[in-house]
Formats: sequence, C-alpha cells, structure tokens
Amino acid sequence: MLTFFKVQMPELPEVERAKELVRTVATGKTISRVDTTEDTIVFSGISHTDFAKELTGRKVRDVSRYGKVFFLVSFRFMHCLIVMFAIYLSAQVKGQKLIHYREAPRKMTDEWPPKFMKFVLHIQGHPSEDTIQLAFMDARRLGRIRLCASPLTEPPISALGFDPILSMPDVEAFKKSVLKRSCPIKALLLDQSFSAGVGNWVADEILYHARIHPERRCNTLQEDELLALHDKTQYVCRTAVAVNADDTKFPSNWLFKHRWVYMGKGKKKHTLTLPSEEPATIKFITVGGRTSAYIVELQKLSGYVNAELPENDSESDLTPLEEEETVEVKVQTRTKRKGKQTKVVAQETTKKRCTSKKEPTPHEPS
Repeated sequence: MLTFFKVQMPELPEVERAKELVRTVATGKTISRVDTTEDTIVFSGISHTDFAKELTGRKVRDVSRYGKVFFLVSFRFMHCLIVMFAIYLSAQVKGQKLIHYREAPRKMTDEWPPKFMKFVLHIQGHPSEDTIQLAFMDARRLGRIRLCASPLTEPPISALGFDPILSMPDVEAFKKSVLKRSCPIKALLLDQSFSAGVGNWVADEILYHARIHPERRCNTLQEDELLALHDKTQYVCRTAVAVNADDTKFPSNWLFKHRWVYMGKGKKKHTLTLPSEEPATIKFITVGGRTSAYIVELQKLSGYVNAELPENDSESDLTPLEEEETVEVKVQTRTKRKGKQTKVVAQETTKKRCTSKKEPTPHEPS
C-alpha cells in the first residue's frame, strides 16, 4: 500500500500536516538517492539533474514550514530544499497506510514511482533499516521546487506576511495593518504578503467565527470586529493544526463541515444552525477572485456597502489588490443575413482580486 498525502486546496493546516509526515520519515536520515523527471516549470532556478546532485548524500536535520511553504534543512552548508505547495501538489510515501485530505483520490494504484512524479527521495537511516521512498507529484505543475541557502530570509518566504501559527502580530500591529487597507477583508486575508498560509476555506472560517461579511471594507471594521478577527485567525489555524488537518475532527459548528453540502436533486441539505438553533442560510459570492461562503444571518454587510474610500489608497506596502474594472470590447461577428457583417459592442467585466461589486448566483465553492 502507498501513503498518499493529497493537498487539493493547500492551506496552512494541510501543509503543516504534510510537513509532519515528511519530518517523521526523514529527520536525522540521509538522502541516499534522488530520482527526478525533467520539468522546467516546477524546478525553479535549477535543472532537475543538478537538483538531484545537490541533495544526494545530504543528511536531513529538520523539516519546517512557513505559510504554504515547507522546507528540508540539511546538516551540510549550502542549500535547503524549498517546496511551495499549490493545488494538487502531493507527497507520497511508499509502504504506509493511506492519508488523505477531505476525500480519497478517485483512483489509487500501487504504481511506483507514482504518476506526475517530479522527484523521489530515497531516505536511508540505519544500515539495517529499509530505505524509505518519498515522492512529490504535481499534476497541474503549479507547485515550485527550489534550493536556497537561508530559507527564512530569501524568497519566497521573505516576501510572505505573518504566519498565524508561527508569527502572529500583536493586536495593535494587526489592527493597524488591516485599517490602512480599503479592499474587502476576504481579499486581504487571501493576500499571502499579509497572512501567509491563509487560503479560501480558512479565510471563510475566520470571518464566520468573527461574524464579519467577506465584502466588508478593511477600513470600516470596528474595534470589536478587529479584536475578533485577530482572535479567530489564531483560533481557526490552531484548531485545524491540533487535529492534524483531519476535517472529521473539526468542531461540528464550523462552516467547513457544511459548506460542501448543497440542496438539489440527489444532494443533502446542510445542518448548520444559528445560536438560536434555527437553520442557518449559507450563501456564496465571489470576493478576491474566490468563491466565498458566509452565513446570511450572522455576517451582515448593511450600513457599510457605500463606505467612503480614500482618494489615494497607497499607504500599504502589501501586494496591490486591484479593483474590478469594466471595459468595452468590440466583437465583430459574421452573419449571412443580407450578406453583411454586424458589429456588437459588449460589456466585459474583468474580476480581479478585490472583486466585490455584485453578488452572483450561488454556486459551488472552488
């Protein structure tokens, strides 16, 4: 049997779990061999052959994580292995029981090396012990693998914001960093230069527990809301990590436990309730370019929709979060009617990271 760790939507808790898996099988052991496949996109700044040469013979001192990035630290000076997790990037250990996130992969085989493998580490402990094989796969080629000398002070980690588990700022610093932005709070939470490791479901869970609508503008948040946001950011991440990102062990009142269920033919109705024990209404909108779930009765936007925005929102040193823009696009179409061509002018809306103008029809979360 193969151990398979699939990060479908990698966020801080899932990457922490992957880190612990790798730490368990690799710490204190030597990388005796490295098998690689050529991929000029996933291997960043180094060829797959040079990558294999650099790691062969290294002894793993530790395995660490920051945000959605985790890295192996070697006893030998020079480089550390950096793995940037992305959708569908996964780690697989040969010979142990199945591990998976949310749902098992549709197809599981004993094929080795596994499909979409980018590299396999052959890890050797004591000579009397069997060699452990640890493979990293990336079907979508969205992850990045690189080597660096000082991971915490070099890109990509040096460009990240605070990690809610490792480096959560104090309340005052947190409030200041939020209030100087005017984008929707959901978009800010998704910005990795603000909060490293917070992804779509984690951001929705934080806002649900803090009772804040995902479209609320950052600079309209009140004192009690900012305090709740600071507290719930830590609470959600720590709780998910404490149960090793096993969603079956998440509290029953978490939005995560119900957001995947939809009404319709052949589908069940969610069972999430309000504090009054009445049924909660889960709604989906697009904010920050991502599908966002929220509870209508608890996360209200009224009174803040038309909040005034500063003329020049340039106080922040974070990655710019652009507003939604509408452009006119002239589309020329052909028609056989009277042998003429008809010009059509259409309004095309480009949704970017700060999208929050309209509330689309509810749909499944990404």
